[in-house]
Amino acid sequence: MNRYPVWKYIIIAITVLLGALYTAPNYFGESPALQVTSGKATVKVGGELTSRVDAVLNQEKLAHEGVSLDGTGSRTSVRVRFSDTDTQFKAKLALERALNPDPSDPAYIVTNNLTPNTPRWMQSIGALPMYLGLDLRGGVHFLMQVDVQAALEKKVLGVQTAVRGALRDKSIRHAGIERKGNTVEVKFRDAETRSAAKALISEQMPDLDLVDGADGSDLLLTLSLKPAALKEAMANGVRQNIATLSKRVNELNVAEPLIQQQGPDRIVVQLPGVQDVARAKAIIGRTATLEVRMVDDSITPGTELQSAVPFNSELFTVGKGVPVILSKDITLTGEYISSATASFDQNHQPAVSIDLNGDGGRKMREATRDRIGKRMAIVLYEQKGKPEVLSVATIQDELGSRFNITGMGNAENSAELALLLRSGALYAPMTVIEERTIGPALGAENIKKGELSMVYGFAAIAVFMIAYYMMFGFFSVLALGVNLLLLIALLSKMQATLTLPGIAAIALALGMAIDANVLINERIREELRGGASPQAAIAAGFDRAFATILDSNVTTLIVGLALLVFGSGAVRGFAVVHCLGILTSMFSAVFVSRGVVNLWYGRKKKLQSVAIGTVWVPGQSSK
Repeated sequence: MNRYPVWKYIIIAITVLLGALYTAPNYFGESPALQVTSGKATVKVGGELTSRVDAVLNQEKLAHEGVSLDGTGSRTSVRVRFSDTDTQFKAKLALERALNPDPSDPAYIVTNNLTPNTPRWMQSIGALPMYLGLDLRGGVHFLMQVDVQAALEKKVLGVQTAVRGALRDKSIRHAGIERKGNTVEVKFRDAETRSAAKALISEQMPDLDLVDGADGSDLLLTLSLKPAALKEAMANGVRQNIATLSKRVNELNVAEPLIQQQGPDRIVVQLPGVQDVARAKAIIGRTATLEVRMVDDSITPGTELQSAVPFNSELFTVGKGVPVILSKDITLTGEYISSATASFDQNHQPAVSIDLNGDGGRKMREATRDRIGKRMAIVLYEQKGKPEVLSVATIQDELGSRFNITGMGNAENSAELALLLRSGALYAPMTVIEERTIGPALGAENIKKGELSMVYGFAAIAVFMIAYYMMFGFFSVLALGVNLLLLIALLSKMQATLTLPGIAAIALALGMAIDANVLINERIREELRGGASPQAAIAAGFDRAFATILDSNVTTLIVGLALLVFGSGAVRGFAVVHCLGILTSMFSAVFVSRGVVNLWYGRKKKLQSVAIGTVWVPGQSSK
């Protein structure tokens, strides 16, 4: 007889129950909500803001269903849930007025959002709804263009600083270094010195083209990037912007944002679920640039406002330790920082420990070797705002790949600065050249159409299978339902993003899953035609069909893995659902289906026939 041991039925029951549990959150829906995030890199979000938001809403008599602090680090935000969109919009206006007295310089960003209605006990065990892509949930789409010319200027400025340092280290005298457009001109008094400088620069900076020239009585050495280095500098600017933008966009707390390069100098940003284009643009556009500069020691401290600013320096009046006059030469930018953590110095005072990459360590050693006892500053640049000096510290020793920034005042300031440094910096500014909003109504329509396609497809398969295979067709449909349940549960547990291609992959998975049951049913029919008893036909049908099912699914899985590895965007989303669908179909079509058949027929010792439709025996004439 065909019987499963009890432990196998327990496994099936537990699997189905877990599948139902992790699928359930997708049916609770979402409620309108507001999300309050920091509008400036130096403004923190914490428990104090939570109390302030709650007080404002109570004062305005706006009903809400709770205020909570979500996320950690740079993703920390205050979230407020509402029962309807009218209250949500009124609350948004009230919070913007209360939190931002100066609308032109907002300290906080208030964004319309949606929050799941999943019960907290489900959330506590990781049972959350699937993320929906831009085409299903709606959201905003930005196409941003990177200012590659600005990236090139920064690269040339770095060349200028590096050349000045290299000549100084080798005691090669020059008559001035000046940047003109995308080139750097170095002046010399005699040909011998120019030749020595040329040999040094050629050795240390192979990416530069060097051309001799003259300017009156001075001899010139014109430096420019080689075409390959120029192209790499522009590509590097785009790559670094994408990496930094990925960190900064996390402040919106968007599920599965899409940030990828399009063409040589453009970046696509898609934020599912975000409907407030202006606010999303404000947060993306305020990505910060960090620079390390040296304090101009020719100015006596305390006389900065009364002194004339030297030619190669500039005055800063916003931030900590201001006013201060800093050199225009950039010692280091945020791109060289690999790690930044809040710590304490040797005097047990709050500090920030900085780890630089190889190039950064070399640059820092060269910059600080001869400046012990002098000061350096870290400057934050934000779009549509004045540069802000975050820290002015005294160089205690030659700095390398690891050093401390002291003078933080308190642990809170050191943690804040460490977070900013870890967040990185934009290599070059960007402009939004295209923006598009996909409304939630369109997303809801896509979801409805996708659901209808799966429901109608499932119903059509169910009708055909039951009509053609009778009771075994019903078993197949039951296994198909378990397959769909497990697939959605896995997608929800993995917090995968479901898009329209993903829905197409689910529909395809249903077709492939039923194909395995067809193979099993037809194999059982063949055994019955060959004269096998019903119990023997059932056992042989499942056993002999398994090899064929395995072969067909493995070959299809290989294709799915290839799409997953080499694809991107929607193709990759399709591949994820496709591969998971193959695995769940193997389990449901073979393991679950056989368990149900054994439960129904396995205990019958004298089984004379099975309801599997008409079994056509060769040579048998029909009347």
